[in-house]
Amino acid sequence: MTKLQPVRGTRDFLGDLARCVQHIQETAFSKAQCFGFERIDTPIFEYTGVFKRAVGETSDIVGKEMYTFLDRGGEEITLRPEGTAPVVRAILSNSLTQQLPLKYCYYGPMFRYERPQRGRYRQLHQFGVEFFGIDNPYADVEVIDLARQIIKELGINAELYLNTIGDVESRDAYRAALVEYFSKYKNELSEDSQQRLTKNPMRILDSKDANDKRIAETAPKIAEYLTASAAQFFGKIREGLEEIGIKYTLDSTLVRGLDYYTHTAFEFKSSDLGAQDAILGGGRYDGLVQHMGGPFIPAVGWGMGVDRMALLLENKVFAKPTPVAFVTIGDYQSKVIKLATTLREQGITCEIIYKANPGKAFKEADKLNARFVVVVGEEEMKTNTVKIKDLNLPLDHPQKECTIKEEDLFNVLNQKNG
Repeated sequence: MTKLQPVRGTRDFLGDLARCVQHIQETAFSKAQCFGFERIDTPIFEYTGVFKRAVGETSDIVGKEMYTFLDRGGEEITLRPEGTAPVVRAILSNSLTQQLPLKYCYYGPMFRYERPQRGRYRQLHQFGVEFFGIDNPYADVEVIDLARQIIKELGINAELYLNTIGDVESRDAYRAALVEYFSKYKNELSEDSQQRLTKNPMRILDSKDANDKRIAETAPKIAEYLTASAAQFFGKIREGLEEIGIKYTLDSTLVRGLDYYTHTAFEFKSSDLGAQDAILGGGRYDGLVQHMGGPFIPAVGWGMGVDRMALLLENKVFAKPTPVAFVTIGDYQSKVIKLATTLREQGITCEIIYKANPGKAFKEADKLNARFVVVVGEEEMKTNTVKIKDLNLPLDHPQKECTIKEEDLFNVLNQKNG
């Protein structure tokens, strides 16, 4: 019989990996709360139109990577490939556009049909934040600072890369300049970039094709086409970052190619990851809510690749809680369950060992990395006591074991742990 395997590009989260991802989530949510972001959870699938309108028909995500299917009612459904569009949909569905500003954070799986490799999966996991209703450049500084603080608290080394794609007027002028420039090299461009040339020329700048990169090196730069107000907006962001000591590198190839993206584009990259070095990316998308059928609402946000973050932490140990192990000598499980329940209600991790042989039971306790073993046998049942053994102490140590009253168990364990 063929052994069952996970679908290509997916994986199980077990043991150290599961604890690592939980640590990333908890760190990110805790830090986001410090910045006033509230958690939002959207469904993992939406009507396909949500993503076609938000991400764009010319994007690789919509064109090549979405998991789309017809449900039994004949509706076209897509597993979410990214997190921003569902949050915008939720704001519109729940009539929240009059309650600005809104600050949301989320975590969950996303789905993209890509070629799997280290750091890239078909079921990936993202943590993201979205900040709606503020057109002040210091809102951009805030969300970048939140990203920096999460990365720092996780102990990851990463560098910030920053660019501006200007306002609508700047982008229109820049787009025309790019079309003129890249048209001279049309036959040398990759097939994807040839298609982008008239529809989405800014996307050629972040092409991964080696020849496209070579051609793009001498392409016009956005800085030459910024309006005075767009240049001022970007200047304020740089001032804000410098004011709080955030270092950055300007990168003119860092773009967001869709029409509703404006001004800021940024990424945090880690050289420890190799080719897939981007761990977090975002920017300003002032036109997206309007593009999806709502009013014009300025917005800025980012998404963080949790799978890649976990790769950077794979050598870090995320230990399981050290449990208190319960061993019975005789058929006294009912008493043990009562004692364990009392401790668990007070926040102590407990493991009940269901082995009848005391020797095997103690080996199991050692395997669980328990420090204390609570023993209940016939004598303990008669006297309403328990015996505590400290596995960290040598056999001849005077405090290796002691017998105490049942009601004193919690206090004694706390004292010994202290």
